[in-house]
This record gives sequence, C-alpha cells and structure tokens, in this order.
Amino acid sequence: MIKVAILTISDKCSAGEREDESGKIIDEMIQEIGAKKVYYDVIPDDFEKIKEVLYNISEKGIADLILTTGGTGFAPRDVTPEATMSVIEKEAPGLVELIRWETVKITPQASLSRARAGIRKSTLIVNLPGSPRAVKECLGVILHVLPHGIDILKGTITEH
Repeated sequence: MIKVAILTISDKCSAGEREDESGKIIDEMIQEIGAKKVYYDVIPDDFEKIKEVLYNISEKGIADLILTTGGTGFAPRDVTPEATMSVIEKEAPGLVELIRWETVKITPQASLSRARAGIRKSTLIVNLPGSPRAVKECLGVILHVLPHGIDILKGTITEH
C-alpha cells in the first residue's frame, strides 16, 4: 500500500476563509490505486513552512508520496515549486511534463504551471495546481503510473 501525504498550500484555506476541496479530491482519487492518506495538512503560501513540512515528511519516512496542491502559478506568493526544489535530491521531470502535455489539450492555461516533481530519500513529491478541477485533471494523468514509480523507489521492483 502506498502511504500518501496531502499538503494543501493556500493562504485562504489555512486562514479558514475557504474550504479545501482540492485536498479532498486528492484523497478520493488516491483510493483508485489502493493508496491511503497517512498525513494531511493545510498551510499558507510560505516558502520556509512548505520547505519544513516537505523535509520532515520525507526525512522521517512518513509517506511514500507527497501530493501538494496549490502555489504553482505566477502569483507573487506562489512558491511551492521553489520550496520543493530546495528539498528534493533528484528531479522527476517526466511526471510534470506529462501533466502539462496532456492538460494543455484541455486548457492552454495549463502551460503556465510551474509545478515540479522529485525525490527526497524514499519519498516522491509531486506538485499539483490549486483548483479542484485542475487537481482532478492533473492527478488523473499520472495516477496510474505512480504505483510503479513508488515500487521502484521502495525497491519492490528492481527491473522494469
């Protein structure tokens, strides 16, 4: 079973001004691959806080996969990709390349995503956008390749 941490990054959600619909969608979708949410948090768009949470989850081995939602756009406070890059040890660019490739067919605005993906220790981290619709579309593109990647990362599969 894949252990998943869901991290919603949103000033408004963390302040209680908006409900976290995107995190709920992620939780529902991961069940399709038999994954289980083991960690959930909502934090503001703050570089140091994002970095701290990503680091702690991956360093302590809390989850095999961290799915972030929010903070991947052009707004001044959108710093999720930068915080992710400061934590990962290896990039996994194919995941976000595939997401952009497929979702730009739905909306040209998908090309504006600055999302990143990478590995720290034995945890895969993938940034998703903040809107519920975009989360569903983006996660839908990569959901069924994630178990194979996690199996390789955990050493369950040694050949592929």
